[in-house]
Amino acid sequence: MENCCLGAPSLCQFCLRSLQLSSGNKKGVNGNIKGALIFSNQQSDDFNLYGLTSLHERPRRGNRNQSDEVGFVHPSQFFKLNEEAGHSLPSSDSTADENSVFWNEDHKLGISTQVLLPLYKASKDAFMTANRQFKELNSTSDVSGAENSLCTSLSLDDSIESAIMKHSRALLLLSCDFGTAWHSRKIVVLEKHKLSSLLDELLLSALVLSYSPKSEYAWSHRKWVIKSISEKCSTLPEIVTKESELVEKIAEKSKMNYRAWNHRCWLVSYMTREQLLHELKRSRNWANLHVADHSCFHYRSQLMLKILEDRCYEQEISSSGYSVEIYLLWKDELDWDEMLIKRYIGREALWLHRRFLSLFWIKHFLTDHTGLSGHGKQKTSMNNDFSVFMDNELHLLHSCSIIPDNSFDDYQAQAMHSATYMLWLIKQIPDSCRIELQEKLKTENLKALLNKVCPERSSTWDCLMGYVEASDH
Repeated sequence: MENCCLGAPSLCQFCLRSLQLSSGNKKGVNGNIKGALIFSNQQSDDFNLYGLTSLHERPRRGNRNQSDEVGFVHPSQFFKLNEEAGHSLPSSDSTADENSVFWNEDHKLGISTQVLLPLYKASKDAFMTANRQFKELNSTSDVSGAENSLCTSLSLDDSIESAIMKHSRALLLLSCDFGTAWHSRKIVVLEKHKLSSLLDELLLSALVLSYSPKSEYAWSHRKWVIKSISEKCSTLPEIVTKESELVEKIAEKSKMNYRAWNHRCWLVSYMTREQLLHELKRSRNWANLHVADHSCFHYRSQLMLKILEDRCYEQEISSSGYSVEIYLLWKDELDWDEMLIKRYIGREALWLHRRFLSLFWIKHFLTDHTGLSGHGKQKTSMNNDFSVFMDNELHLLHSCSIIPDNSFDDYQAQAMHSATYMLWLIKQIPDSCRIELQEKLKTENLKALLNKVCPERSSTWDCLMGYVEASDH
């Protein structure tokens, strides 16, 4: 495989030309082009790795023929793919589809699983050779001071850099966690000092994430690119918006993707106030459909904290209080979360989000009456909200503690989450108000409820109750 170009030069030219045709035709594998992508079993071992690199040799923004998704396809599935695309072969040629190496249609690139291993070995060898030559050339340039060799060195350097970018691209499309390849691309991009090169890296990493949405290297590379762009690009808000949209698209396909959501939380620091408010509204629609995914609710908490931070900075009241706008923002979020809790029974993510909201509410609105900025009537309303807030939480507890006779596990989970939330809440409120709350609550009833819905964790409930009671003395 490593000697494919030497062993079958005519075949290599044929493969390369076939792939170039497929990448230039927006209908992908079709007619004679499809026939050009069919190989016999004897020829598959001589597959030319440069076909792949030529297809993605340099991502071009706005190119309608550029692939935006990569997948690995079992040979038996090529016939079905072509049939669904309306390019099925005559029945006598149906077995030929199983010998296809690539499938390219509607910006989607499929690579046969039959050639993954030999293709990976060849691309790795080619990359490591280019990387070694690049290091040797740089070390030679450092010790050599001859001016007459400068032009030659620059020419060789450009050639080797091009080889590194080409081979690392092919390698990363096959093995997304090859750290050396990512690092080498950073070195080359930094030397070029071009915004276009950085934008190309976003395209490549997005392509990698299309088949490996949890790749730590790919997400880390995107962070590095955006940091670099932020220093030299005036259209950063547009890039951040597209980046957030990419994360949402990936999160829709890859559930509970911590790395994707962590990346989106990291983007918050680059967002304008308008973007923060837009993201808060947009993510609510997504959260309504994914109430079990805590990552989205954590993202919303980061947006809200950033809005608060920016608002305090603008008003220069970070040490004296918060505006009515922030108060209303938090109250609206509390009401929305309560609605979801009652609608979707037993979802822990909703209760965890409520802890974040309640903790902030208690610390900054219920215990800091002197620091509120706004009109007198609104401040009076805020100051009197403590009893209203606690009565509402007690009402929520009681409504969520009801377990029907024909109960499902979700009802038991709902009762457990509501009881543990209330125990947690007791620890957060001011000491002066805790006794009054416990009289209304009757903590022994909470213990009985917890032992009823989850008796196997009775020792845990005993420890929690002891912790709560000890704090009162």
